[in-house]
Amino acid sequence: MSRLAGQRIVLGISAGIAAYKSAVLARLLKKAGASVRVVMTEGAQAFITPLTLQALTGEEVRTSLLDPQAEAGMGHIELAKWADIVLIAPATADVMARLAAGMADDLLTTLCLATRARCLLAPAMNQAMWSHPASQRNAETLKAFGWQQLGPDAGEQACGDVGGGRMLEPEDIVAALDAALSGHSPAPGTLPLDATPEHDDHAPAPDAFMADDADPATGALAGQHVVITAGPTREAIDPVRYLSNHSSGKMGFALACAARDQGARVTLISGPVALATPEGVTRVDVVSAVEMLEAVNASLAECDIFIGCAAVADYRLAEVAEHKLKKVSGSPGLTLSLVENPDIIAAVTHRQSPPFTVGFAAETRELARHAHDKLVRKRLDLIVANDVAAPGLGFGADDNAAVLYYLDPDQPDNPATSHTLSPRAKQDLARAIIDYMLPLYRGHQITRSPVCS
Repeated sequence: MSRLAGQRIVLGISAGIAAYKSAVLARLLKKAGASVRVVMTEGAQAFITPLTLQALTGEEVRTSLLDPQAEAGMGHIELAKWADIVLIAPATADVMARLAAGMADDLLTTLCLATRARCLLAPAMNQAMWSHPASQRNAETLKAFGWQQLGPDAGEQACGDVGGGRMLEPEDIVAALDAALSGHSPAPGTLPLDATPEHDDHAPAPDAFMADDADPATGALAGQHVVITAGPTREAIDPVRYLSNHSSGKMGFALACAARDQGARVTLISGPVALATPEGVTRVDVVSAVEMLEAVNASLAECDIFIGCAAVADYRLAEVAEHKLKKVSGSPGLTLSLVENPDIIAAVTHRQSPPFTVGFAAETRELARHAHDKLVRKRLDLIVANDVAAPGLGFGADDNAAVLYYLDPDQPDNPATSHTLSPRAKQDLARAIIDYMLPLYRGHQITRSPVCS
C-alpha cells in the first residue's frame, strides 16, 4: 500500500501550461489512496477547467478566497486546517514570488500562510525565468520558510526553449511524496506528515537522518566544508532525448545528511533527481557532466572533504542535434558519435593540494579488483564499492551495502585494507561510511593540507 493512503492533500494549481499535468497528478494521488482537494488560481482556469479536476477528485474545486458555501465563508481556514500536505504543481514564477513576499491575495496564497501542513511546490516556468536571480532568490526564500522544492526538471519546453524549469512529471512528484513519507524530515515550521494539523501541541519531528546523539555544533566535522556529488547526469542527444543511468541520488543525499549531522558545512551538487533538499545543506542543481565539473571546481576553494557519489555519464554526444531526431523508415539504424566526459574525481585528486577524497565504484562483477584499480588510478583516499547487481540494493533502492577500501600511507605497496558494511538502509549506511572515514581524514589532516588550492 502506498504511504500516501489516507493523506489529506490540497493540490494548488497556478497559471502555467504545465497545469495540464495536474489532472494526471490528481488522478495518481487519488489512486494512491490520498484525499485530494484542488485549489486553482484565476489564471490556472485558463489552462484547465475546474470541472475536469472535480471529476477526477470527486471534490468541489475551490477558486474563491471568500466562498459563501465554505464553512462560515472562510474557505482558506477550513482548507488550511484540513490539509496534511499542501502541494502546488505547477508553481509558476508569479506564485513563488507572491509566496516569498508573504502575500495573501487569493485563496491559494492565503491558505498557504494559514496552514501548518507540510508545504511542497513543483516549479514550472521558462528556462530564462527559472535562472533569473529573482526566481532563484524566491526559491531560496521559500526553502528558508520551510517549503520543499520538487524539481524542476530540464529539457524541451512548450515555448521551444531547452533548459531547466520544466515541472517534474506527475509520476516523479508522487514518487517524491511517497519517499518523503518513508522518513524524510519535515522542513522548519512544518509538521510531521502524519501529524494532525488542527492541534497546536505538535512539535516538528526530529530529522529522520539525524543520529540520536548528533550535535552539529560539536560534531567531528564541525568547521569542515564537505562537497558531495549525487544522482545521475544527463547528456543531451537532441532537445528531447538524453543518455543517463538509473541513479536516484538517495545515497548521496543520505551522505549529505550524515556529514551535516557531524557538524560539517555541506555543499550538495546534484544531477536531476526527485528528492527534497536536506535541511541545512546547500544544494547546487546541474544536468550534464560538464556542468557538474564546473560546479565542483567552483566549490573547491575552501573544500576539506570531497565525496564523489554521483553516477556521472562516461560519454556525451560529440554534437547535440539542434532539433529532434526523426526516425527514418527503412534505415539500417542510428549511429551516435560519442566523446569522453571529463573525469570529475581525477580532476579533484590531481589538484596541487587536493582535499581528502572519497570515490564510489558501482560494479556488477569483480568488485574488489575494479575498486582497487580505481582507488590507485584516481589517487583516492577511500573508495566505497557496491554491487549494483545485487537484488534490492543499489540504484533506486532504499537499502544498500558496501565494501570500503583504502591504502595505508605507511605501506602503499600492500593490498588495500577493506571493511564490509552489510545491507542496511541508505541513511544508516551513510552514517557508517562517515564514521569509518573520520579517523582516515584525521590522519590526512596531519600529513597534508586540508584546503584546496
